[in-house]
Amino acid sequence: MTIAVYPGTFDPVHYGHIDIARRAAALFGELVVAVYDRPSKQILFPTAERVAMCREAFADLPNVRVSAYRGLTVDFARQVGAQLIVRGLRALSDFEFEFHMALMNKKLAPDIEFVCLMTSLEYAYLSATTLKEIAFLGGDICSLAPAHVQAALRRRFESASDAEVPLLSMSTMRD
Repeated sequence: MTIAVYPGTFDPVHYGHIDIARRAAALFGELVVAVYDRPSKQILFPTAERVAMCREAFADLPNVRVSAYRGLTVDFARQVGAQLIVRGLRALSDFEFEFHMALMNKKLAPDIEFVCLMTSLEYAYLSATTLKEIAFLGGDICSLAPAHVQAALRRRFESASDAEVPLLSMSTMRD
């Protein structure tokens, strides 16, 4: 059975992530959605909450499991017995970032393949940063994320002061 790892911060998970994961789950025997525990970028939700949101988002997919991890993605992939790493591509800028990551991962772990799935057209504009920005500004996010993620975003932004909310900007690096 082919095991694939789909890594990311998933801060928070949205329909673009879900689209890639569903398609990857249809291609491979098992998909491990790997929630990165210690990203270098500022995050809105703690790891346990991001894992819980992902578990709820993928609960109907029997061959998908969600785990948190820290350290190198290739080390985590080896730990779970994965043969490949899956990533999603939205735009040319994503390609450059993912290309560099794939080359470095191949250098670190020549035995693990790197597979990119093109995002579905309806989610090409969607990123977690954009989702958070729209939610923070009170916009309609119903078509961008599942109801449980929408509720989590509302709770986070209603209960936090401006000083507690990470700086949001649509110009931040790939998410």
